[in-house]
Amino acid sequence: MREKIVATLVGDDDRLDFMPKHLGLRNLMKGQNMFPAYLDRLSVDYSGGYWEFYELSNGGWYTAPRGDQHYRVAWDGNGYEGQMSADAAGITASLFTLCELANRTQEDDLIKAYHLLRDFAIEHEEGQEISSIAGE
Repeated sequence: MREKIVATLVGDDDRLDFMPKHLGLRNLMKGQNMFPAYLDRLSVDYSGGYWEFYELSNGGWYTAPRGDQHYRVAWDGNGYEGQMSADAAGITASLFTLCELANRTQEDDLIKAYHLLRDFAIEHEEGQEISSIAGE
């Protein structure tokens, strides 16, 4: 049996290095703004805010809005409508962002990051909702 994938919150001292480390300098400016932009497209409840960064024990990563708010989310692409925690909404926005960046750049690191996050999302307590909206 495979070990459960664990998410660890990135500490304040490591926040500045998080996005350059994972997106690379070439994708930094474009990529870092895509995460909240996707959540803005997915949820009428999202109106900006502070995002947390997470490292996964399988080598993946994601970002999610801070807090315990729940967001109503919908995606016209597949007709999904539902509600998610901030963490699940962030995972979903991260999956959409990583998928788009991987498709645009064809960079192996971004493709791998998408698949590692998808593996975590499937195990997440809201994995069914994430899979439903992200088309997994």
